[in-house]
Amino acid sequence: MRLAEFGVTVRFALLAVVWGASFLFIKVGLGGLSPGQVALGRVALGALALAGILLVRRRPLPRDPVLWGHLAAVSVLLCVVPFLLFSWAEQYISSGLASIFNATTPLVTMLLAAAALPEERFTPPRVLGLLLGFAGVLTIVGVWDGVDVSHQLTAQLACLGATTCYGACFVYLRRFVSPRGTDPVVVAFGQTASATVILGLLTPAIAATPVHLSLPVVASMLALGVFGTGIAYAWNTRIIAAWGAANASAVTYLTPVVGVLLGVLVLGEPVSWNQPAGALLVVLGILAAHGRLRVRRKSEPELVRS
Repeated sequence: MRLAEFGVTVRFALLAVVWGASFLFIKVGLGGLSPGQVALGRVALGALALAGILLVRRRPLPRDPVLWGHLAAVSVLLCVVPFLLFSWAEQYISSGLASIFNATTPLVTMLLAAAALPEERFTPPRVLGLLLGFAGVLTIVGVWDGVDVSHQLTAQLACLGATTCYGACFVYLRRFVSPRGTDPVVVAFGQTASATVILGLLTPAIAATPVHLSLPVVASMLALGVFGTGIAYAWNTRIIAAWGAANASAVTYLTPVVGVLLGVLVLGEPVSWNQPAGALLVVLGILAAHGRLRVRRKSEPELVRS
Protein backbone atom coordinates (compact mmCIF):
# COMPACT_ATOMS: atom_id res chain seq x y z
CA MET A 1 0.00 0.00 0.00
CA ARG A 2 1.39 3.39 -0.99
CA LEU A 3 1.98 6.02 1.68
CA ALA A 4 -0.72 8.35 0.32
CA GLU A 5 -3.30 5.54 0.23
CA PHE A 6 -2.31 4.48 3.74
CA GLY A 7 -2.84 8.06 4.94
CA VAL A 8 -6.36 8.16 3.49
CA THR A 9 -7.17 4.80 5.08
CA VAL A 10 -5.99 6.07 8.47
CA ARG A 11 -8.15 9.20 8.09
CA PHE A 12 -11.15 7.04 7.21
CA ALA A 13 -10.67 4.92 10.34
CA LEU A 14 -10.19 7.99 12.51
CA LEU A 15 -13.29 9.61 11.00
CA ALA A 16 -15.40 6.56 11.84
CA VAL A 17 -14.08 6.58 15.42
CA VAL A 18 -14.48 10.34 15.95
CA TRP A 19 -17.98 10.57 14.49
CA GLY A 20 -19.05 7.38 16.25
CA ALA A 21 -17.62 8.68 19.53
CA SER A 22 -19.36 12.05 19.17
CA PHE A 23 -22.48 10.67 20.85
CA LEU A 24 -20.37 9.47 23.79
CA PHE A 25 -18.81 12.94 24.06
CA ILE A 26 -22.28 14.52 24.06
CA LYS A 27 -23.39 12.21 26.87
CA VAL A 28 -20.35 13.01 29.00
CA GLY A 29 -20.67 16.73 28.23
CA LEU A 30 -24.22 16.69 29.54
CA GLY A 31 -22.78 15.75 32.91
CA GLY A 32 -21.86 19.39 33.46
CA LEU A 33 -23.56 21.35 30.68
CA SER A 34 -27.06 21.90 29.39
CA PRO A 35 -28.02 20.71 25.88
CA GLY A 36 -27.77 24.29 24.61
CA GLN A 37 -24.31 24.71 26.10
CA VAL A 38 -23.13 21.45 24.53
CA ALA A 39 -24.38 22.57 21.11
CA LEU A 40 -22.83 26.03 21.45
CA GLY A 41 -19.52 24.68 22.72
CA ARG A 42 -19.08 22.17 19.91
CA VAL A 43 -19.78 24.64 17.09
CA ALA A 44 -17.56 27.32 18.64
CA LEU A 45 -14.65 24.91 19.08
CA GLY A 46 -15.26 23.45 15.62
CA ALA A 47 -15.20 26.91 14.05
CA LEU A 48 -11.90 27.69 15.82
CA ALA A 49 -10.34 24.45 14.57
CA LEU A 50 -11.47 25.09 11.00
CA ALA A 51 -10.25 28.71 11.20
CA GLY A 52 -6.83 27.35 12.10
CA ILE A 53 -6.88 25.02 9.09
CA LEU A 54 -7.85 27.90 6.79
CA LEU A 55 -5.05 30.07 8.18
CA VAL A 56 -2.47 27.33 7.62
CA ARG A 57 -3.74 26.77 4.07
CA ARG A 58 -4.09 30.53 3.48
CA ARG A 59 -7.62 30.15 2.13
CA PRO A 60 -9.56 33.44 1.88
CA LEU A 61 -13.13 33.68 3.10
CA PRO A 62 -15.88 34.33 0.54
CA ARG A 63 -17.15 37.90 0.17
CA ASP A 64 -20.43 37.08 -1.57
CA PRO A 65 -23.29 38.01 0.80
CA VAL A 66 -25.63 35.62 -1.02
CA LEU A 67 -23.28 32.72 -0.28
CA TRP A 68 -23.10 33.73 3.38
CA GLY A 69 -26.89 33.74 3.45
CA HIS A 70 -26.89 30.18 2.15
CA LEU A 71 -24.26 29.19 4.72
CA ALA A 72 -26.41 30.65 7.47
CA ALA A 73 -29.32 28.51 6.29
CA VAL A 74 -27.02 25.50 6.16
CA SER A 75 -25.84 26.20 9.71
CA VAL A 76 -29.42 26.05 10.99
CA LEU A 77 -30.13 22.72 9.27
CA LEU A 78 -26.74 21.06 9.78
CA CYS A 79 -25.64 22.44 13.16
CA VAL A 80 -28.08 24.51 15.21
CA VAL A 81 -31.24 22.40 15.17
CA PRO A 82 -29.76 18.86 14.98
CA PHE A 83 -27.06 19.55 17.58
CA LEU A 84 -29.70 20.86 19.97
CA LEU A 85 -32.00 17.91 19.27
CA PHE A 86 -29.31 15.25 19.75
CA SER A 87 -28.04 16.94 22.93
CA TRP A 88 -31.55 17.15 24.35
CA ALA A 89 -32.38 13.58 23.34
CA GLU A 90 -29.33 12.08 25.05
CA GLN A 91 -30.67 13.22 28.40
CA TYR A 92 -33.21 10.39 28.06
CA ILE A 93 -31.70 7.75 25.75
CA SER A 94 -28.28 6.10 25.50
CA SER A 95 -25.48 7.49 23.35
CA GLY A 96 -25.41 4.20 21.44
CA LEU A 97 -29.09 4.45 20.54
CA ALA A 98 -28.58 8.04 19.36
CA SER A 99 -25.73 6.90 17.11
CA ILE A 100 -27.98 4.22 15.61
CA PHE A 101 -30.65 6.77 14.75
CA ASN A 102 -27.98 8.97 13.18
CA ALA A 103 -27.31 6.16 10.70
CA THR A 104 -30.72 6.81 9.10
CA THR A 105 -29.37 10.06 7.62
CA PRO A 106 -28.58 8.64 4.12
CA LEU A 107 -32.09 7.21 3.80
CA VAL A 108 -33.78 10.42 4.92
CA THR A 109 -31.55 12.36 2.53
CA MET A 110 -32.57 10.10 -0.34
CA LEU A 111 -36.27 10.51 0.48
CA LEU A 112 -36.05 14.31 0.59
CA ALA A 113 -33.83 14.46 -2.50
CA ALA A 114 -36.39 12.45 -4.47
CA ALA A 115 -39.04 14.99 -3.51
CA ALA A 116 -36.94 18.11 -4.20
CA LEU A 117 -34.50 17.19 -6.97
CA PRO A 118 -35.82 15.95 -10.35
CA GLU A 119 -32.63 13.99 -11.05
CA GLU A 120 -32.97 12.03 -7.79
CA ARG A 121 -36.18 10.19 -8.66
CA PHE A 122 -37.21 6.94 -7.01
CA THR A 123 -35.89 3.68 -8.40
CA PRO A 124 -36.69 0.10 -7.29
CA PRO A 125 -33.42 -0.18 -5.28
CA ARG A 126 -34.14 3.11 -3.51
CA VAL A 127 -37.69 2.08 -2.67
CA LEU A 128 -36.39 -1.22 -1.28
CA GLY A 129 -33.79 0.69 0.73
CA LEU A 130 -36.42 3.00 2.20
CA LEU A 131 -38.67 0.07 3.17
CA LEU A 132 -35.79 -1.73 4.87
CA GLY A 133 -34.76 1.47 6.65
CA PHE A 134 -38.33 2.13 7.82
CA ALA A 135 -38.54 -1.44 9.13
CA GLY A 136 -35.24 -0.85 10.90
CA VAL A 137 -36.53 2.28 12.65
CA LEU A 138 -39.68 0.45 13.78
CA THR A 139 -37.48 -2.36 15.11
CA ILE A 140 -35.25 0.05 17.02
CA VAL A 141 -38.26 1.78 18.59
CA GLY A 142 -39.81 -1.61 19.45
CA VAL A 143 -43.32 -0.88 18.21
CA TRP A 144 -44.55 -4.33 19.33
CA ASP A 145 -44.47 -3.03 22.91
CA GLY A 146 -47.01 -0.36 22.02
CA VAL A 147 -46.57 3.39 21.86
CA ASP A 148 -45.58 4.83 25.21
CA VAL A 149 -45.63 8.62 24.98
CA SER A 150 -42.71 9.31 27.31
CA HIS A 151 -39.47 11.27 27.24
CA GLN A 152 -37.73 8.24 25.75
CA LEU A 153 -40.04 8.08 22.74
CA THR A 154 -39.90 11.86 22.35
CA ALA A 155 -36.11 11.67 22.45
CA GLN A 156 -36.08 9.05 19.70
CA LEU A 157 -38.36 11.24 17.60
CA ALA A 158 -35.98 14.15 18.27
CA CYS A 159 -33.12 12.07 16.84
CA LEU A 160 -35.19 11.39 13.72
CA GLY A 161 -35.94 15.11 13.55
CA ALA A 162 -32.20 15.78 13.63
CA THR A 163 -31.49 13.35 10.79
CA THR A 164 -34.35 14.92 8.82
CA CYS A 165 -32.57 18.27 9.20
CA TYR A 166 -29.36 16.65 7.95
CA GLY A 167 -31.19 15.25 4.94
CA ALA A 168 -32.80 18.60 4.13
CA CYS A 169 -29.43 20.31 4.48
CA PHE A 170 -27.67 17.94 2.09
CA VAL A 171 -30.36 18.63 -0.51
CA TYR A 172 -29.99 22.38 0.12
CA LEU A 173 -26.21 22.16 -0.20
CA ARG A 174 -26.44 20.31 -3.48
CA ARG A 175 -28.92 22.78 -4.93
CA PHE A 176 -27.58 26.14 -3.73
CA VAL A 177 -23.99 25.76 -2.46
CA SER A 178 -22.22 22.96 -4.35
CA PRO A 179 -22.73 24.55 -7.82
CA ARG A 180 -20.66 27.53 -6.63
CA GLY A 181 -17.54 25.38 -6.30
CA THR A 182 -16.60 26.80 -2.89
CA ASP A 183 -13.83 25.02 -0.99
CA PRO A 184 -15.50 22.43 1.32
CA VAL A 185 -13.40 23.51 4.31
CA VAL A 186 -14.48 27.12 3.72
CA VAL A 187 -18.09 25.92 3.62
CA ALA A 188 -17.59 23.96 6.84
CA PHE A 189 -16.09 27.00 8.56
CA GLY A 190 -18.89 29.23 7.30
CA GLN A 191 -21.60 26.95 8.64
CA THR A 192 -19.97 26.39 12.06
CA ALA A 193 -19.14 30.09 12.45
CA SER A 194 -22.70 31.04 11.51
CA ALA A 195 -24.05 28.44 13.94
CA THR A 196 -21.84 29.88 16.69
CA VAL A 197 -23.31 33.34 16.12
CA ILE A 198 -26.90 32.05 16.05
CA LEU A 199 -26.52 29.90 19.16
CA GLY A 200 -24.66 32.73 20.86
CA LEU A 201 -27.63 35.03 20.28
CA LEU A 202 -29.92 32.33 21.67
CA THR A 203 -27.77 31.80 24.77
CA PRO A 204 -30.06 33.72 27.18
CA ALA A 205 -32.90 31.38 26.25
CA ILE A 206 -31.14 28.01 25.84
CA ALA A 207 -27.75 28.10 27.55
CA ALA A 208 -27.96 30.37 30.59
CA THR A 209 -27.98 27.60 33.22
CA PRO A 210 -25.04 27.07 35.62
CA VAL A 211 -21.95 25.29 34.24
CA HIS A 212 -20.24 22.48 36.18
CA LEU A 213 -16.90 21.77 34.52
CA SER A 214 -14.80 18.70 35.24
CA LEU A 215 -11.91 17.08 33.39
CA PRO A 216 -14.15 14.52 31.59
CA VAL A 217 -16.61 17.26 30.54
CA VAL A 218 -13.87 19.58 29.25
CA ALA A 219 -12.01 16.76 27.46
CA SER A 220 -15.23 15.52 25.85
CA MET A 221 -16.19 18.98 24.63
CA LEU A 222 -12.71 19.56 23.18
CA ALA A 223 -12.84 16.24 21.36
CA LEU A 224 -16.43 16.84 20.19
CA GLY A 225 -15.74 20.37 18.98
CA VAL A 226 -12.17 20.31 17.67
CA PHE A 227 -12.25 16.84 16.13
CA GLY A 228 -15.90 15.79 15.70
CA THR A 229 -17.17 19.17 14.47
CA GLY A 230 -13.94 20.67 13.08
CA ILE A 231 -11.03 18.59 11.87
CA ALA A 232 -13.33 15.71 10.84
CA TYR A 233 -14.70 17.93 8.05
CA ALA A 234 -11.19 18.34 6.64
CA TRP A 235 -10.57 14.59 6.88
CA ASN A 236 -13.85 13.86 5.12
CA THR A 237 -12.94 16.27 2.32
CA ARG A 238 -9.61 14.49 1.73
CA ILE A 239 -11.29 11.07 1.74
CA ILE A 240 -13.92 12.17 -0.80
CA ALA A 241 -11.20 13.58 -3.06
CA ALA A 242 -9.23 10.32 -2.91
CA TRP A 243 -11.96 7.67 -2.89
CA GLY A 244 -15.06 9.42 -4.23
CA ALA A 245 -18.27 10.33 -2.43
CA ALA A 246 -19.83 6.85 -2.63
CA ASN A 247 -16.88 5.07 -0.99
CA ALA A 248 -16.38 7.86 1.53
CA SER A 249 -20.02 7.55 2.63
CA ALA A 250 -19.26 4.01 3.85
CA VAL A 251 -18.23 5.65 7.13
CA THR A 252 -21.97 5.78 7.83
CA TYR A 253 -21.95 2.00 8.27
CA LEU A 254 -19.24 2.13 10.93
CA THR A 255 -20.28 5.07 13.12
CA PRO A 256 -23.22 3.30 14.85
CA VAL A 257 -20.99 0.30 15.56
CA VAL A 258 -18.42 2.57 17.19
CA GLY A 259 -21.14 4.52 19.02
CA VAL A 260 -22.78 1.43 20.51
CA LEU A 261 -19.47 -0.21 21.48
CA LEU A 262 -18.20 2.92 23.22
CA GLY A 263 -21.51 3.39 25.02
CA VAL A 264 -21.33 -0.17 26.36
CA LEU A 265 -17.59 -0.22 27.18
CA VAL A 266 -17.18 3.30 28.57
CA LEU A 267 -20.58 4.14 30.05
CA GLY A 268 -21.94 0.65 30.68
CA GLU A 269 -25.07 1.37 28.64
CA PRO A 270 -27.48 -1.55 28.17
CA VAL A 271 -28.30 -2.74 24.66
CA SER A 272 -31.48 -4.64 23.85
CA TRP A 273 -31.56 -7.08 20.95
CA ASN A 274 -33.82 -4.90 18.80
CA GLN A 275 -31.34 -2.01 18.65
CA PRO A 276 -28.53 -3.80 16.74
CA ALA A 277 -31.15 -5.72 14.74
CA GLY A 278 -32.80 -2.47 13.68
CA ALA A 279 -29.39 -0.92 12.93
CA LEU A 280 -28.60 -3.88 10.67
CA LEU A 281 -31.84 -3.32 8.76
CA VAL A 282 -30.97 0.37 8.37
CA VAL A 283 -27.51 -0.48 7.01
CA LEU A 284 -29.02 -3.04 4.64
CA GLY A 285 -31.43 -0.34 3.50
CA ILE A 286 -28.53 2.02 2.74
CA LEU A 287 -26.74 -0.72 0.80
CA ALA A 288 -29.91 -1.58 -1.12
CA ALA A 289 -30.59 2.06 -1.96
CA HIS A 290 -27.10 2.35 -3.47
CA GLY A 291 -27.54 -0.82 -5.50
CA ARG A 292 -25.03 -2.81 -3.45
CA LEU A 293 -27.41 -5.63 -2.55
CA ARG A 294 -27.61 -7.89 -5.53
CA VAL A 295 -28.80 -11.43 -5.56
CA ARG A 296 -26.71 -13.54 -7.88
CA ARG A 297 -28.65 -15.96 -9.91
CA LYS A 298 -27.30 -19.44 -10.06
CA SER A 299 -26.30 -20.31 -13.58
CA GLU A 300 -28.23 -23.14 -15.09
CA PRO A 301 -26.24 -26.38 -15.36
CA GLU A 302 -25.01 -27.10 -18.82
CA LEU A 303 -26.51 -30.12 -20.54
CA VAL A 304 -24.01 -32.89 -20.94
CA ARG A 305 -24.05 -34.23 -24.42
CA SER A 306 -23.70 -37.97 -24.70
